[in-house]
Amino acid sequence: MMTKMVLILALIGALLIVANVAAAETRLRCASTTSTENSGLFKYLLPIFEKKTGIHVDVVAVGTGAAIEIGKRGDADVVFVHAKEQELKAVEEGYFVNRHDVMYNDFVIIGPASDPAKISGMKSAPEAFGKIAAAGGPFVSRGDKSGTNTKELAIWKAAGIDPKGQKWYLEAGQGMEKTQRVANEKKAYTLTDRGTWLATKDKDKLEMVIVLEKDPVLFNQYGVMAVNPEKHKQVKYHEAMQFVDWLISPEGQQAIAGFKDARGNQLFIPNAK
Repeated sequence: MMTKMVLILALIGALLIVANVAAAETRLRCASTTSTENSGLFKYLLPIFEKKTGIHVDVVAVGTGAAIEIGKRGDADVVFVHAKEQELKAVEEGYFVNRHDVMYNDFVIIGPASDPAKISGMKSAPEAFGKIAAAGGPFVSRGDKSGTNTKELAIWKAAGIDPKGQKWYLEAGQGMEKTQRVANEKKAYTLTDRGTWLATKDKDKLEMVIVLEKDPVLFNQYGVMAVNPEKHKQVKYHEAMQFVDWLISPEGQQAIAGFKDARGNQLFIPNAK
């Protein structure tokens, strides 16, 4: 009888310890882009940060525009996105503080291997978009106000073309990986970030190729910023700054540099100052 009582008390004690550990766990809300999620970057980075700090990061992966809006509402503690002009404007408006460049990669134009618009070998993304339009596409846009969508629309503007409403222009309203799949099904062109492309093209069995790359206009900068605690008292500013400081630290930058795909390609280049 005594042995049974001891076992019961030990079990209760163990349950209380587990409950206390769970209650004490610190969770951080991060609004970010589908490219950081689709590429597998967070799956690689976050366990390193969590082991070091004990802070668990919950990620909401949406387009950059939506991620910034989530942060503005105070529904996230930190935002990690890739539309620098929008980020700086949101900081200027007082919604965020302590924005830092973290890393970069680039955008690429992908399309059918047959390349019906004949843009392979071109150097200028706006000129390539002009040829796609002249050929009647098809072109699939994310159409979701993401960083990629923002860059795509800037390229159309530089080309002097408004694609909206054209029969050959389809707005998917999806994240990057799903948009690639739609473009693959439609045998269409699209703009994607290199990280998502490298991480998913084999997994999704995409029958597409890069038709244009390395135009300087396709540079893709990522930045991180904390939600301003003066705007939203409930945010975990201290923990958010631990995450920001780690990402831009030598340790965090080295971890980003070490993230590669199955073929050994580096998906993001760290460039925190």
